[in-house]
Amino acid sequence: MVTDQPKILVVDDEPSNRGLLAEVLKDDYKVILAKSGEMALSLASRHRPDIVLLDVVMPDMDGYQVLRTLKSQDETRHIPVIFISALDSVADEEKGLLLGAVDYITKPFHAPIVRARVRNHVEAVSHRRLLERLALVDALTEIPNRRRLEQALQLRWPPGQYLSVILLDVDHFKLYNDHYGHSGGDRVLRQVAGAVQKTLKRETDLVARYGGEEFVLFLPHTNAEGGRVCAELARSAVENLLIPHEKSLVGPFLSVSLGGTSVLLPPGGIVPTLVMEQSDQQLYLAKQLGRNRVCWAA
Repeated sequence: MVTDQPKILVVDDEPSNRGLLAEVLKDDYKVILAKSGEMALSLASRHRPDIVLLDVVMPDMDGYQVLRTLKSQDETRHIPVIFISALDSVADEEKGLLLGAVDYITKPFHAPIVRARVRNHVEAVSHRRLLERLALVDALTEIPNRRRLEQALQLRWPPGQYLSVILLDVDHFKLYNDHYGHSGGDRVLRQVAGAVQKTLKRETDLVARYGGEEFVLFLPHTNAEGGRVCAELARSAVENLLIPHEKSLVGPFLSVSLGGTSVLLPPGGIVPTLVMEQSDQQLYLAKQLGRNRVCWAA
């Protein structure tokens, strides 16, 4: 069974309509069926479908109310909605589109038209998601970029949990660039990014390129002890690459310096801005003490 098929949520109070649409779409999509507006909202929140096919006239909660609710919730506001309705006046179609539907199909519908319109909107969704992913990835190293890190910093995390942030800087990178050339410097940044990323084992952990030769490790649910371990693993991983650095003032091979801090998240779960500042101070201290080391905020 194909597990990565796009998901289509079909919402109609008439069993025959649900069955017919399911039959039309089942070969290309995973079809989820809802017989009421309340059921549709619950399934949309749970499954996050790629497209919603929504009837307008339904008891209790009509399609317009369902659409308004979907658009009012963060987790469902971006799901495209196509109305399929027996209401075929220009005013009805205009109302649906003005509320935020991406398309309006009148009943009785024709199967080829439904398939074509759904396919077009699914492709648009896929294209948008690809652009969103690319916007959050550093083009050189192919790891998350600063924008993705800032998103993580702005999320609400479970309060009362520890969170650690580590700043990592490649030692004497300018000297490396000057000696080996910018293509060599680019190659090294990709190697460092890959080595550090491999040290992180949890889905919630994040390493991002912060800018230039600086990287950030963002570690939710991690106290100071765990953060230091992760920082040392990252430092060792780069050191073990044994990349020659003839101009380094630290040693014969490329190395990195790291500064980190941990914080107990306050009520609300917002990451305090001082976390980045304290980690930057510790990174500066690591450089002052000779580089190729980890320093941690008390």
